[in-house]
Amino acid sequence: MDQIYNFSAGPAVLPKEVLQQARDEMLDWHGSGMSVMEMSHRGKEFMSIAEKTENDLRELANIPRNYKVLFLQGGASSQFSMVPMNLLRGKTTADYINTGQWSAKAIEEANRYCTVNVAASSENAHFTYIPPLEQWRLNPDAAYVHYTSNETIGGVEFHWVPETDVPLVVDMSSDILSRPLDVTRYGLIYAGAQKNLGPAGLTLVIVREDLLGQPLPGTPTLYDYQIHAKNDSMYNTPPTYAMYITGLVFAWLKKQGGLAAMEKINIAKAKLLYDLLNSTDFYHCPVAIADRSLMNVPFTLKDSALDGEFLKQAQHNGLLQLKGHRSVGGMRASIYNAMPVEGVATLAAFMKEFASRHA
Repeated sequence: MDQIYNFSAGPAVLPKEVLQQARDEMLDWHGSGMSVMEMSHRGKEFMSIAEKTENDLRELANIPRNYKVLFLQGGASSQFSMVPMNLLRGKTTADYINTGQWSAKAIEEANRYCTVNVAASSENAHFTYIPPLEQWRLNPDAAYVHYTSNETIGGVEFHWVPETDVPLVVDMSSDILSRPLDVTRYGLIYAGAQKNLGPAGLTLVIVREDLLGQPLPGTPTLYDYQIHAKNDSMYNTPPTYAMYITGLVFAWLKKQGGLAAMEKINIAKAKLLYDLLNSTDFYHCPVAIADRSLMNVPFTLKDSALDGEFLKQAQHNGLLQLKGHRSVGGMRASIYNAMPVEGVATLAAFMKEFASRHA
């Protein structure tokens, strides 16, 4: 195997340039004599890393000044609780859109703190499509509307932004920064880093300032967004090395031409796979064409008895982590920003050749 391509859904592939730079700076960051892992989070060295990381993100995503950027811990799953704790703001209900396992987990957790109105769901079709906005039954008394922009497991993705009369909250864990982002459409955006931003351990939150400051009584200090905002994400020790790597990813994205350039690349990568899936009955993608993810491409083989052989031969050809999630089976290719076009082209060629031999 001369070249390895890692299609893991997360923790996921990182840009090779980023890993090489991290390697070169591992023992001595910029002549400081310290690894980033050894630095005080309040020292001038790390503070400069944190400042550049936030500034590069703000530039990439065009984040207005009235939005706070928080670098937290706990994964996106922690936000399933933090969102209702901070955004109910005296109300007792919130709207949720159920499009897969991650939105379902968010709904389950929010039920601990409020009455959840599931305003729309695609569970009736095994989460293979996005319910159109005209079918949503939103509650006018809801504190906010929550949705998951890309379901990593099911491979469905919103290619549009809902219009709502209350703050819009989105879990963007697996498609954030994969395309241009209008932050002003949202009250709050959150994302675990380990899919499209950086290594596991960092959670990104972008929140509008007017939504800060009224958490539920009894909210733990570390679950209060305003505490983190007032302390520039330094109330406690943040995940410093994960922030550093994520900062390198932001700089890499800028070098690629920013989010508009990444969107074009991501569309081209996904097209390679979907064109193949659409051209044969040997493979099948269950997701509605209009709602297919550009980040996670699930598919099955016509004969599931060949699954093991497919995975074995794929690995032999340097194509790793293609097994589908245990809850749905089949295969899944995760093709985040850091996956090069060459990797997807290699996978498509292997799939075509495998089908020709086993059809």
